[in-house]
Amino acid sequence: MASQQEISAWRPSVPGVMEVLHAHFTEHAYPMHVHDAWTLLIVDDGAVRYDLDRHERGTPNDTVSLLPPQVPHNGAPATSHGFRKRVLYLDMTQLDESFIGPAVDGPDLTDPVLRRRIGQLHTALASGGDELEAESRLALISERLRRHLRPRLAVGGTPPDRGVAHDLRDLLDERFREGTTLDEAARVLHAHPAHLVRAFSAAFGMAPHQYVTSRRVDLARRLLLAGQPPGEVATAAGFYDQSHLTRHFKRVLGIAPGQYARTGARRVGRRSG
Repeated sequence: MASQQEISAWRPSVPGVMEVLHAHFTEHAYPMHVHDAWTLLIVDDGAVRYDLDRHERGTPNDTVSLLPPQVPHNGAPATSHGFRKRVLYLDMTQLDESFIGPAVDGPDLTDPVLRRRIGQLHTALASGGDELEAESRLALISERLRRHLRPRLAVGGTPPDRGVAHDLRDLLDERFREGTTLDEAARVLHAHPAHLVRAFSAAFGMAPHQYVTSRRVDLARRLLLAGQPPGEVATAAGFYDQSHLTRHFKRVLGIAPGQYARTGARRVGRRSG
């Protein structure tokens, strides 16, 4: 089968939803990457396999997958004909940081009511004028997600010491646009550069430079859907130039930045037409 891909992405005018993504891939595999938002994923055809916190996961039997922010994950087709998915990227007003640990422990939820509500929300977000309906459906979805995660939170106990890997992640998050050298990070954190790389890679399953690039791509997609041209986005997101942005953007998302932006522009045009 020839490689195929279809992508549609846009920013809805609904508080709490940072981005909507509909995609069909037959071969594209996402490398390890992170988001600054909650990833709420349903697969309509085929299946996805992915690694989260060094555990292999999947999306069988009409599950709902909730991937927490700042936790690296990848994704690839689990069937020969690929997969078709719908994704909502939710900001921290919907689920706060306290739910990250429980979501890492069990990201795949078997809940037909939740899945149906997510599908209804996607339908409401696909056409202008249904924002109040979308807000109402989102409120019910967020409440149901918290109901799934809260019992795990109650038995989670005291979190372990964060350690130098998490300190480095905090530093990289603060400086991912302008960047920081490994030597600078070592001075700030009072650790040897090699130890930082080993600790970070062991904790998060990706090297520090891969994490920074992923954060930059994640910001770039938001800026592109907000209408900024790729050349400006490259600089704003911390890339050296537009070609640098394009190379990494295509590696992560399987599509060039300009094409990605046009999917959102086409949807806006349909709404206003």
